[in-house]
Amino acid sequence: MLIGENIKEALRSLVGSKQRSLLALLGIVIGIGSVIAMVSIGTIVQNEALRQFKEMGTDILQASMSSGRDSRQGRNEFSLRTVMDIPYECDRISLATPQTSVYGKLQFSGNRLDIPALGVAESAKELFKIDLSAGRFISDLDKNMFYCVIGSKVARFLRQNGLSDPLGEKILFNKEYFKIVGVAPELPMNSMRPYQINEGILIPVTTSFRFPRAPKIQQLTVRLAPGADVPGATAELKEYLQARDRVEVRITSAEELINRMQKQMQMFTLLLGAIGSISLIVGGVGVMNVMLVSVSERKREIGIRRALGARRADIQAQFLIESLILCFVGGLIGIALGVGSSYVISRLSDWHFLVSLPAVFLGVGVSVVIGLFFGFYPARQAANMSPIEALREE
Repeated sequence: MLIGENIKEALRSLVGSKQRSLLALLGIVIGIGSVIAMVSIGTIVQNEALRQFKEMGTDILQASMSSGRDSRQGRNEFSLRTVMDIPYECDRISLATPQTSVYGKLQFSGNRLDIPALGVAESAKELFKIDLSAGRFISDLDKNMFYCVIGSKVARFLRQNGLSDPLGEKILFNKEYFKIVGVAPELPMNSMRPYQINEGILIPVTTSFRFPRAPKIQQLTVRLAPGADVPGATAELKEYLQARDRVEVRITSAEELINRMQKQMQMFTLLLGAIGSISLIVGGVGVMNVMLVSVSERKREIGIRRALGARRADIQAQFLIESLILCFVGGLIGIALGVGSSYVISRLSDWHFLVSLPAVFLGVGVSVVIGLFFGFYPARQAANMSPIEALREE
């Protein structure tokens, strides 16, 4: 079997039938390109979500009230003193902040905006990695004071209403005037970083208790001390909270959430790949149809080759190689198209672009498999053709 001659013959045939070859290429390019783009985008989204999550660090624990209450005490909240004493009572924990939520209307210059307010301690700045764009953060010395740090949504609202520099200005929230002492930029959100940082305002936790319907501390966030292990810190924190406030707590670690997120993202990427594979099947069927037309048009050529001594294996190899070349070229173009599409989408979405090497290798491998699978039947039909009947066609 002369592989080199078959490759040359396959290339001559493909170049000689440009329209037919382009139609077959189109299906493969779209199929491979869609799979590469979907898998690559899925991988980029996964890495972007994990990157944003890990910006806060993986040494974070979040404690919240469990659904049940203690039957003896009936407590369903943490006490402020208990939370503030955590870094001093728990050796494996260096920072802790309570969290309360208050919802209400923000009023400024005759306009209103429904926003949440998050009650926190000074340690929240370091815990949640809040780098202010202007002003200062809430201080523990601001006890019971009506000071606030505004998030990006509130900052946009104030700018739209003519306030270019909000520092030192006062806004009305839940019938109380708050002085703006800091402005927080828009931060990437994750399960450990409260959404109120972007959507609302940050106020001293003690100030949140001054509202008519005072919120309760039902959630807190801590950061581990350097070198502390997550299981040990989790056990220590849980034991401390149960001993001090006699409450049942549920503790979630950043590592646990990241592992859960990775599994979900992997399933998401597989789903995207499966959806894109549908177009691959359509492209493969298109290749098979084009190859069947090629066999039908070249019956006389097949008959002459068989009459001159070509074996069935030679005829089959010729058409199989032609199908492989067609799919391989289409696969390379599809890979370029898929990677290019994912690059454009990542840039428009302001994501970190990366090339998924498994997706690229998958594209090359799949294109070869398609060429073999969908090219086998037409090649087999050409090889089994009778020389006499083939020569009678014309």
